[in-house]
Amino acid sequence: MFEKLNGIVLNVVKYSDRNNIVHVYTDKHGLMSFAVPQGNTKGARMRNSMLMPLSLIEMEARLVPNRELASMHDMRRTEQLMTIYCDPVKSAVAMFMSEVLTHVIQEREENAALYTYIYKAIQLLEHSSRGIANFHICFLFRLGVLLGIEPDVVTYQPGYCFDMNEGQFVYQPKPGSRYLGPARARAIVLLSRMRFDNLHLFKFNREQRNEVLDVILDYYKIHNSTLGTLRSPEILKQLFV
Repeated sequence: MFEKLNGIVLNVVKYSDRNNIVHVYTDKHGLMSFAVPQGNTKGARMRNSMLMPLSLIEMEARLVPNRELASMHDMRRTEQLMTIYCDPVKSAVAMFMSEVLTHVIQEREENAALYTYIYKAIQLLEHSSRGIANFHICFLFRLGVLLGIEPDVVTYQPGYCFDMNEGQFVYQPKPGSRYLGPARARAIVLLSRMRFDNLHLFKFNREQRNEVLDVILDYYKIHNSTLGTLRSPEILKQLFV
């Protein structure tokens, strides 16, 4: 059966001497895996250029019941991402986004809200000209909302700690829980106010930005066992002053 799908390319993995596996987050079936032939022909090079991480594509997918790998046909870009692949800073942010998404997205079912969020975030990264240093932080924090692991900022009161395990602000953390002290806990509330249209208003130095990133990633690892070890954060930590 053939079905028309829109998708976001997450990554490409070498499978054999003849084929690669492309992981794509689709609008109708969630995460899907496609077998794509390798090659050095003009057509293969053109296809590979459309399968860069975070590429936005449309295709005819051949779905076979009880078969994990699908095949894609008549693929084309739905958006031209010029600055993401030409600007080294945006490329590093895109690498981080694709790596995170590859780890945390496991569902093979439709999730319109999540798909729309990722799609629009990629468009915003492509067209943004300010606040790029904070883009990955905002993306990660907002993504947590859609994954159901956002901090409960309603529980905040001045002087409270943030219990990382419970995802809540508390007067005194439970024994054994990882937590942030009152000063750092307040930063969580400030981050909850960050949006893609006000990124430039949040002023961090390199040390502060890296600490914020580490805290959010630690929080993800507590609440999402699939995150694992990431390589791209170390690249981002060297980029922004």
